[in-house]
Amino acid sequence: MIKPRHKAREIALQTLYEYDTTTHTTIAVLERAFTENILDEETIQFATELVNGVNSHRTEIDTVIHSHAASWPLDQIATIDRNILRLAIYELLHNNKVPVQVAINEAVELAKDFGADSSPRFINGVLRTISRLTTRENLEN
Repeated sequence: MIKPRHKAREIALQTLYEYDTTTHTTIAVLERAFTENILDEETIQFATELVNGVNSHRTEIDTVIHSHAASWPLDQIATIDRNILRLAIYELLHNNKVPVQVAINEAVELAKDFGADSSPRFINGVLRTISRLTTRENLEN
């Protein structure tokens, strides 16, 4: 059984991916996901919060990705990996509801489920670099 917060992250990731690759709005994608899945209110709220949070801070998050994965231009990072990073960095920077290690572990699990064979290692490396080099407070400034 998938835990509600993990399911919310999956839905948020799928929404961000679709938004990144189509002209669909995040609202439309979320609404479809909510009707296609049996979800409790907590899962719906958390998925919505994650998607809205990533979109609200997308420029800042992309700057963090660029500075900590400098070898990989943002547009050359696989779309799924880019959105896993966006989601995790949003949780690290702005959500602050889970410990850093949990946010990293959740991102690696998403990479295992949705990314390529090399995705978990890449995601883990970028997020560990970010977590080692700064604290949440320093990332925000």
